[in-house]
Amino acid sequence: MTKFSELNLNPKVLKAVEEAGYETPTPIQEGAIPAALEGRDVLGIAQTGTGKTASFTLPMITMLARGRARARMPRSLVLCPTRELAAQVAENFEVYAKNVKLTKALLIGGVSFKEQDMLIDKGVDVLIATPGRLLDHFERGKLLLTGVQIMVVDEADRMLDMGFIPDIERIFSLTPFTRQTLFFSATMAPEIERITNTFLSAPARIEVARQASASETIEQAVVKFKASRREREGSEKRAVLRALIESEGEKCTNAIIFCNRKTDVDICATSLKKYGYDAAPIHGDLEQSQRTRTLDGFREGKIRFLVASDVAARGLDVPSVSHVFNFDVPSHAEDYVHRIGRTGRAGREGKAMMICIPRDEKNFEAIQKLLQKDIPQIESPVLADTAPEQDPRRDEKKPTRSRSRRYERRTAPHTDGDVTTKADTAPANTATPDASSATQPDATAQPDTVVHGPANENTARPNTRASDTTARDTRDTSKAREPRRPQRERAPRNDGRNDPKVVGLGEHMPSFIALSFKER
Repeated sequence: MTKFSELNLNPKVLKAVEEAGYETPTPIQEGAIPAALEGRDVLGIAQTGTGKTASFTLPMITMLARGRARARMPRSLVLCPTRELAAQVAENFEVYAKNVKLTKALLIGGVSFKEQDMLIDKGVDVLIATPGRLLDHFERGKLLLTGVQIMVVDEADRMLDMGFIPDIERIFSLTPFTRQTLFFSATMAPEIERITNTFLSAPARIEVARQASASETIEQAVVKFKASRREREGSEKRAVLRALIESEGEKCTNAIIFCNRKTDVDICATSLKKYGYDAAPIHGDLEQSQRTRTLDGFREGKIRFLVASDVAARGLDVPSVSHVFNFDVPSHAEDYVHRIGRTGRAGREGKAMMICIPRDEKNFEAIQKLLQKDIPQIESPVLADTAPEQDPRRDEKKPTRSRSRRYERRTAPHTDGDVTTKADTAPANTATPDASSATQPDATAQPDTVVHGPANENTARPNTRASDTTARDTRDTSKAREPRRPQRERAPRNDGRNDPKVVGLGEHMPSFIALSFKER
């Protein structure tokens, strides 16, 4: 079996590796380190957790041990997709280069430009950066890439997912074509293949595992879950997560819980805290200082559960993670490999469990197709019908407010009030036979019943007023009593032009109407 001492590394680097407790290189390290020391371009394809970081840090330190850095012109460049991965690479350089006088600078977001500019002005041997922050420094005129001798692209497939490929191509164009390129990725998408063919020159291809394969030391399982009601899906799903954690018991020393959305990360972390679990969230919207404190607390064992988005799926080197829980099925099948790769590292055993709801079946099938094997299914520790129910009174159907009901509410007060008021305020003398006859129109009443003569006219006037008032009040009350009817279509007007009979006079016609003007 090959040992690090057989890889022609700098003796000071070998001493640091031994002090770190490593003797035997991993397959990717065994293949990449000799090729890199020869000055060749390297294309490394390996699953996460196989030691890709040491595959380029160890030969870089050996080759950069001789030489001196110049101001604003770094001698080497390491590109990482996330701040966390860049910070971890910087930590590895500190561990392995502690016996070698090399300077480094970390260019990531969330840190002031002034501090980073001061480091660059002094001159750095190793520049570790995310693509966005690196280009910001370059555009501000604080950085030159013409002196780069070694360029490393780590987690290239993640760069593709995050949309960094145009930035990567631009950075490649800013570096000299005589550079040595070390390119590492867990998968080889067509776009990644195109970049390697464009910017790498006859690379040594080291592929130590089938693309997108999970480590054999990781036990995988999936829980198929369907909520009792759609609005309860979130709460019941979190109940399943808590039940899975409890089912593992003491074996679950710590765990990373992955969610697809940042909002779900916060909700899930808050829910776990509510039920007494030591949990903390981490995602891209948090301040860098808070993200650093959370990761440090998780590494030190102060935080048991780390609820994270995919920002934590790449490059987090926490060797003792016992479990990974996928609260959501990842949208991209490759992300599943990186997520579960946080456990079972360095030959240790780990367990990965996933909750799958009906709408995630398509993504779940894509994961199994990528892995080329079926993920074992286990029974849900919590049944949907046993989940905490809401108040049954909430489930009762509320009476729907119909138009007729609204109408009754609107008209009922008017009916009672109007009838009572008008009946009470009506004069007493209105309750006469004339009033009753006014409310009931008589078909036999004739318009020729008009009384002629001034005396009769004066005596009939009060009764007429009283009857008119009574009729008007009675009509108002009758209108109030009767509900409003929908408007009917008006019949076509008939002005009598085509009808020889006079409308409104019945069969009888007064004789004076038939008289001529001369006779009148």
